[in-house]
Amino acid sequence: MLDVVPAVEHPDLLADPVRKALDGLEGADRWGVAEIDPELADTAAFCERYQVGLEVSANCVVVAAKRAGEIRYAACMVLATDRADVNGIIRRHLDARKISFAPMTEAVGLTAMEYGGITPLGLPADWPLLIDTAVARSPEVVVGSGLRRSKLFVPGSALTTLPTAETLTLALNR
Repeated sequence: MLDVVPAVEHPDLLADPVRKALDGLEGADRWGVAEIDPELADTAAFCERYQVGLEVSANCVVVAAKRAGEIRYAACMVLATDRADVNGIIRRHLDARKISFAPMTEAVGLTAMEYGGITPLGLPADWPLLIDTAVARSPEVVVGSGLRRSKLFVPGSALTTLPTAETLTLALNR
């Protein structure tokens, strides 16, 4: 069973950049956090063990967009039931010639978060945050906390208020 508590009262359950971003964030009181088994941080294992529906779990994926020798990074949020259209919608939106998922070492190094816990809160300030409309409309979504040992619980609409956030349809299956 998950014990969701106010995230602002449990900074020990948040990665440093997440904790710093939450500090002073308007609406921070709407963010909850729950400690989990770090071996179950991956979405499917987490949802199965803690009986959380895939439709309320949102994944944050880091992409590397390339154009004219320049690499730009962005984060994309989609529900676990959906697949992001990386090579179509996201590539065009970021005006990239080529796009791919960022390698794990790059994603971890650039975000200062643990792989399997990367979250939209506390990302580098110059990264676009692309949020699928289904995530934005969700009353509550479960996302990473920056650590594998906990998860954040937040209204989808709160994600759309984060700096650099843009809401658009990212999923292939809609």
